[in-house]
Amino acid sequence: MPDKVLTALASCTFFRWLRLSLLAGACALTAALSGCTGTGGAGLSASTDWRTSADPIGSFLSRSKSGAGLLTDDIHHPLALQALTQLGIRYRWGGKSPETGFDCSGLVLHSAQQSLGLKLPPRSYDIALFGTEVPRNDLQVGDLVFFNTLGRRNSHVGVYLGSEQFVHAPAAGGVVRIENMNLAYWTKRFNGARRL
Repeated sequence: MPDKVLTALASCTFFRWLRLSLLAGACALTAALSGCTGTGGAGLSASTDWRTSADPIGSFLSRSKSGAGLLTDDIHHPLALQALTQLGIRYRWGGKSPETGFDCSGLVLHSAQQSLGLKLPPRSYDIALFGTEVPRNDLQVGDLVFFNTLGRRNSHVGVYLGSEQFVHAPAAGGVVRIENMNLAYWTKRFNGARRL
């Protein structure tokens, strides 16, 4: 083969590799920079194939495992159970239902309404005014956990599942999934917890 053809093939392979590397980095960055404050697409069904999801890692993890070390069969709190039924539903800023998708507070207010009959406000920092404050070492399944993801207290919320795991709607491009609170990102941003 002529040298120009070999150079073109090598260059093409390099750019494919570069594009895939950048895509993988973008996915990791999106997961790390998750956060939301308020609740304005269609949701993913339970049968959504994780390989074609906008958030394949989160979708795969939420469907194939229920979080590392977490046995969801042991969860009996109605709020936590309701939130878990939304695993795999895509994130949508302002979303408040499985049909439109969820942001973090939309997932919590929908789950509280469906499971407990509670009407909560649409923003995470307003939800943080409800219930009783709970120290991190006293967390129980069903408690709400709050994080500072946007430079202000209580800008993100999830539902505690036990074993240092919580379920939440992470950020654009993601799906409702389970996360470990001991990851450095979440540990650094943990603001507190409330029990409804």
